[in-house]
Amino acid sequence: MNWEFHQNVADSNQWSAILPEIGLVVLALSLLLLDMFGGSKGRELVGKVSVFGQLVLLLLGFTVLRNNLGVINQETFAGMLFHSEFGQVMRIFFLVSSVLVSYLGSIFLRKNQLPGTEFYAILLLVTAGLMLLAQSNHFVMLFVALETVTVGFYVLVSYNRDRSNGLEAGLKYLIMGGFSTAILLMGIVLLFGIASSPDLKGMSLHAMKFSDLHVFLQLNSDNLVARTGVLLVIAGVAFKIGSVPFQIWIPDVYQGAPTPVTAALAVSSKAGGFAVLIALVSGPFKPMADLLVPVLSLMAIVTILFGNIAALTQRNVKRLMGLSGVSHAGYLLMGVVAMFSVPSAQNAVVFYLITYLLASFAVFGVMAHLSEKGKDDVQELSDYQDMLKESPFLSGVLVMGLGSLAGIPPLAGFIGKLLLFYAAFKAELYGLLGVAIVGVVISIYYYFGWIKEATFRFWKLPVLDGEEAEPPREWPEVTTLGKFTLGALALLTLLLGLYQGPLSSLIGD
Repeated sequence: MNWEFHQNVADSNQWSAILPEIGLVVLALSLLLLDMFGGSKGRELVGKVSVFGQLVLLLLGFTVLRNNLGVINQETFAGMLFHSEFGQVMRIFFLVSSVLVSYLGSIFLRKNQLPGTEFYAILLLVTAGLMLLAQSNHFVMLFVALETVTVGFYVLVSYNRDRSNGLEAGLKYLIMGGFSTAILLMGIVLLFGIASSPDLKGMSLHAMKFSDLHVFLQLNSDNLVARTGVLLVIAGVAFKIGSVPFQIWIPDVYQGAPTPVTAALAVSSKAGGFAVLIALVSGPFKPMADLLVPVLSLMAIVTILFGNIAALTQRNVKRLMGLSGVSHAGYLLMGVVAMFSVPSAQNAVVFYLITYLLASFAVFGVMAHLSEKGKDDVQELSDYQDMLKESPFLSGVLVMGLGSLAGIPPLAGFIGKLLLFYAAFKAELYGLLGVAIVGVVISIYYYFGWIKEATFRFWKLPVLDGEEAEPPREWPEVTTLGKFTLGALALLTLLLGLYQGPLSSLIGD
């Protein structure tokens, strides 16, 4: 009997289904070996090898591996993973994000003269963890993948050890991350414990699996311990997406972390959290709609208002991006709430994440180019004066990115918000929709304040007698690769706002 069970488990281990993740791990180990045995020339090649390897995996993800070599809508590894179309989209999403973070990392590492092997290797492992996280079908897999990602970010956030702000950011992220992990684990333990109770209907010794837990919660949706466990799990995930009341770490960590890591936190980590939330809401937690709809709605309302209002007075651009990211988490939460009554709202959430990736990396790309050695964490809005005159290309990319984040037509961010708002309207979330519209109006103030600094502020204060004039700023030269990357992000942001053909499956009913 035991032999048959183990044989069935072994037969479900379809390694071909996780070839992209295996490829990332092999690539990370190869970078370490290249650094160890390749000498100085090997270290110089690490960044290029990392990007090239990821591009190969990305190409395979769009072609040979797009259906997991035939494994689609199936469970593998004894039910630990479920390979769905949503999971496939998110895997490609995380790979694209990782390639862009690697590019930004090459800029940051070169300016600050920091070693890159460990940065790229950890980033690859974090990406592999995120890809597994998006396919998790079991709380053990979810927890292991989530902690792999979190531990990697602990190191990346404080990667620049010479900056006190970076070390402070790493410590704060470590403390808050540990706190959220404890909350998440407590919720998982409560759910497993109560679902394994023989005195309740639908009890299962495999309640860590999402499908079994769904059956149990459907039969015991009013159980107090089960409801408490669900809320604790949601609280643990709320830290990853940066929603109220677990958003307090974001401004300090975003400011102190290197710009490429800030971009990864803003896009990849947030998207990973929403991938988990979508899997839970559409799976095991769906029977708890009467509990989660009001809770998530309240979280969305407060998150939208807090993020937008707190960003109004920010002058540091990384803190501004962090707080604006909080508000975007609120908009996405609105889409998650709509999923309970309008399942197609999931498509709107995914489309919004894609537009958010394009716009955010366009903005962070400009920030990475403008940052100076040792001053990555102190960029202010005033640093962008004269930008249109001195660097029209970077200014144009910045305007496209900020305009999309603000939801200005005809950019992709406008379509993303429109789809989310339409989903909320269909779900009859009128109050939440009203708050979201107010949030968009508020956000225009600080987004356009940044645009004004970069495009309309050409004047300088006169130099008074006895004062020394500030030396003229040296504006960065953008390489051909930089122009191609940032130009592609800006162009896709525009094209996706005008024509959504390649992503038409995400904007249907």
